[in-house]
Amino acid sequence: MDNVKGANIGARLDRLPDSGWHIKMWLVTAFALLVCWSNGISGAVQNILLNEIHWLEPGTTLLAMWGTTYTIGQLLGALVGGPIGDRIGRKKSIILYECIHIAVMLGAAFSPNVYVLYFFRFAQGFGLGALLVVLFAGFTEYVPGRNRGTWSSRTSFIGNWAHPICNLIALILIGSGMSMSLNWRVEFMIPSVLSIIATIMVWRKFPESPRWLEAQGRVDEADKIMTQIEKEIEASTGRPLPPVTEAPAEVKNLPYSALFHGQLLRRTIVGSLVLIGMNTIQYTLMTWMPSLLNGLGYDTSQSQFMTVFGLFGAPFGIFIASLIMDKIPRKLMGVLLLGGMSVFGIVIGTVTSSGLVGMGGLIALTFLMNTIIYMYVCYASAVYVPEMWPTSAKLSGSGFSNAMGRVSNVFFPFLVTALAAQSSSYVFILLAVVAAIIAAGVFFLGIETRGESVESIGSID
Repeated sequence: MDNVKGANIGARLDRLPDSGWHIKMWLVTAFALLVCWSNGISGAVQNILLNEIHWLEPGTTLLAMWGTTYTIGQLLGALVGGPIGDRIGRKKSIILYECIHIAVMLGAAFSPNVYVLYFFRFAQGFGLGALLVVLFAGFTEYVPGRNRGTWSSRTSFIGNWAHPICNLIALILIGSGMSMSLNWRVEFMIPSVLSIIATIMVWRKFPESPRWLEAQGRVDEADKIMTQIEKEIEASTGRPLPPVTEAPAEVKNLPYSALFHGQLLRRTIVGSLVLIGMNTIQYTLMTWMPSLLNGLGYDTSQSQFMTVFGLFGAPFGIFIASLIMDKIPRKLMGVLLLGGMSVFGIVIGTVTSSGLVGMGGLIALTFLMNTIIYMYVCYASAVYVPEMWPTSAKLSGSGFSNAMGRVSNVFFPFLVTALAAQSSSYVFILLAVVAAIIAAGVFFLGIETRGESVESIGSID
C-alpha cells in the first residue's frame, strides 16, 4: 500500500457549492446512461425472436441462454473493466467502453442468424458491464459527500428512463407496420447512434477525476484540474469559494488484493449481496416480463403494452429515491426496499395464479412493484455500492461486486425458464424469496456511508 502526499483534493471538492459545473457533470453522465440500453431492449427483442420470427423456441436451452450469455459478458466486463478503469482513469475508460459497446450493438443489428447474434449479445454484456461500473462509481468522485446520494440518484433517475423509453419505441415500431425481422435490428441501431453522441460529450466535457489523479500520485495534474474547476464555479456563481477547513487526508493507493482481506472484505461481501439482489430481480423482470405476460394468455402486442406501462414505475421509483436517499440511513433503506419487493412478489404471484385481476389490475401491480424495484436499483447500483470504496480501489471494488452480482444471473435464467414453463406466477414468488434473503444479509453485514466523505469512507487500516 502506497501513501501519497496530496493536494487536499477531497476537501476542496466537498466544500464546493452546488453549481452549474455539477449540473454539467450530472447531465453528461446521465445522458450516457440513458442511451446505452442494450440491456433495456433485451425483453422486447426476445419477445420478437421467440413469438414472431422463431429464432428462439419455448423451453429450450438456447432461450435460457439469451439472458445468461449477456450476463456472462457483463460479469467479465465488470470484473476486467473495474481494474482497467482504476489504472487508466475515469475519462479514458468511459470512452473505451462506450466504443466497444457501440461497435457490438451495430454488430448485433446486422447478425445473419441467432448464433452470430448470441456472440454480439455476449460482447454487449462485456461492454455495458464495464461501462456501468465506471459511470456510476466514477461519478461519486466528483460530487460532495453531503448530498452524494441525491446527485447519484438524479443520475440514476435520468439513466433508468431508458427502460420505459426503449420499450415504448419497441411498441411504436410494432404499431408502425415494420416487419418483425427488421424491427429488432432497428432497436439495436437507435441506441448505437445516441451512444456516439454521448461519447463525444464525454470526450469534450468530462475532466479526469482529480481524486483519482491524486491517488495515483499525479498531484500536479490533480491540482491543475481542481483549480480549473474552482475557477469555473467562482465565475458562474460570482462569489469566492468557501475556504478549505479540513486538513489534507492521507491518500492511499491500494492493491486489488485489498478487496479480499481486512476491512474491505466485509464491503466486498455486502456489495456482492446487494447487487445479486438487484440483478436477479431487475434483469429477470426486464428480460422476461413480456414473455411471462404472454404465458398468462396475452398476445405479443398486449404483453408489450403492459410491459411499457408497468415500466413507467421505474422513473417514478427513482424520482422518489432521489428525494429521500440522503434522509434515510443506507442499511435501513436497503432492508425496507427488499422487504417491499418480497411482499409484492408474493402478491403478484398469488393473484396471477388465481386469476383474481385482469389486465388493468396487473398493470397497476407491476407498476407498483417496478417502483420499489427501481428505488432499489438506484440505491444499489448508483449510490450504496459505488460509494463504499476508497478512490484507488473504487472501480475495482465496484467491478468485483457487480461481477458477483452477475454470477447468479448466469444460472438463474435456467431456473426461471423451468418455472415459467409451469406457471408465470412461480417466477414472481421466486423473486420474493431472493429479496427476503438479501434483506437479511444487508441487515447483518451492511455498513453505513450516508453523508460521509469519500476520504472518510476510504480511511481503512
